[in-house]
Amino acid sequence: MQSWLKKADRERIEARIGYRFCDHDNLVKALTHASTQNHAQGNYERLEFLGDRVLGLCVAELLFETFPAAGEGELSVRLNQLVSAEACANVADELELHGFIRTGADVKRITSKRLLNIRADVVESLIAAVYLDGGLEAARALVRRFWTTRAMHEEAARRDAKTELQEWTHAQFGVTPVYRVAQRSGPDHDPLFTVTVDVQGLDPQSGSERSKRAAEQAAATRMLIRQGVWQDPDGA
Repeated sequence: MQSWLKKADRERIEARIGYRFCDHDNLVKALTHASTQNHAQGNYERLEFLGDRVLGLCVAELLFETFPAAGEGELSVRLNQLVSAEACANVADELELHGFIRTGADVKRITSKRLLNIRADVVESLIAAVYLDGGLEAARALVRRFWTTRAMHEEAARRDAKTELQEWTHAQFGVTPVYRVAQRSGPDHDPLFTVTVDVQGLDPQSGSERSKRAAEQAAATRMLIRQGVWQDPDGA
């Protein structure tokens, strides 16, 4: 069956991930979104399911070896950060996969920020495609190639910002942070939320993102940095 993925593009992807496929069918599926209706070669949904589990195992192995003194709690925090949609999307951006993902016209109209989950899904699907083609060793090599440096970053050990802020405010002031949507702008398909977090006894802090949940996290993160609980990763 003839593939829509050109040989030159396939070779570019293989060079970037450091793996050459024996069978390219799953690579094509890994790059195909479900919005391509009735596409004969299928899409990445099943591969994403498998890739999520393979990624989790490989990252858990990496953390277990890299941080021998870390307890279960710290390892879990690091794992959750490294397998998050944001982390996977960052890998997709490093690989510049957005230029190879096949989607329907309805998805293509969405801005790059809104495609974060799709880019993350494709990375997990790509891991599954490598796993099925070359086994666990090949998948492990791919994961370590792109996650080892990320695992060493200090922010990889951070807890969820809202959880961290809630526990800190409980310990410091005996209160719970309150989040409210201060503003919603932009079209319905690409909204921008500005959320303010209020903590009794402190000045409020705001954050803006494309979803309410992400904006809450941004506001909590900025307050933790402002109060000196977290360091600013940008050094600002």
